[in-house]
Amino acid sequence: MTVLVTGGSSGIGRAIAEHWADLGHDVIINYHANDEAASDARSAVEALGRRAILVKADMGTHDGVDSLLSSVLRETDDLALYVHCAALAVTGGALDVDPEQLARAIAVNGTSLIPLTQGLLPVLKPGSSVIYISSRGARSFVPEYVALGPSKSLGEALIRYLAVELAPRGVRANTVAAGALDTPAFRTVFGEQAQTRLERAAAANPSGRGLRFADVIAAVEALTGAETAMVQGQTLMVDGGASL
Repeated sequence: MTVLVTGGSSGIGRAIAEHWADLGHDVIINYHANDEAASDARSAVEALGRRAILVKADMGTHDGVDSLLSSVLRETDDLALYVHCAALAVTGGALDVDPEQLARAIAVNGTSLIPLTQGLLPVLKPGSSVIYISSRGARSFVPEYVALGPSKSLGEALIRYLAVELAPRGVRANTVAAGALDTPAFRTVFGEQAQTRLERAAAANPSGRGLRFADVIAAVEALTGAETAMVQGQTLMVDGGASL
């Protein structure tokens, strides 16, 4: 079977792509700009003995969404998992963010979920899952994070609506929200402060360490397993208790 990961060339997306390749799935990796990172991700998947299909397309545009959907429908008739990791990292607070960049971030991070899921209906079969990757900023204030946090909150809300409508088809939709994690998006948003923020988050975490990609992958696995077939429209926060 096949999995689709938007924003799959780096960070959480790439970690998920590699993990599901290791489980025996072919992976369709969507990315927007970084050809070198995408090539590295493809090599990593192929090293695990699976096919990697790269699709360069902007999830913030109708043409980009249509291009990705055409590729997916051409490559598979059975999509086991669609993970939405695509995110446009824009730095700024509510009073100074560029409104056009904010609108683009909302499209990439949130609203593209709807046309993508609609277009994937022919290949989402009973047992398939849609997983949205969110963050703590969707629920509480994070400095310089207004383009990501509220758009992630929108994505979480859309997942709840999708879950109800997908459930009769035997398809699940849920969210995994991650705490502070060393990703390119995190470093883009927080710049020179990124490393310090990661170290402070790890030191303050009640579980005694910082977050790892494996922690997020485990949550995605849990929400897509047969044992959690009745879990629909939920958000699973993975941060060791830091947000509590």
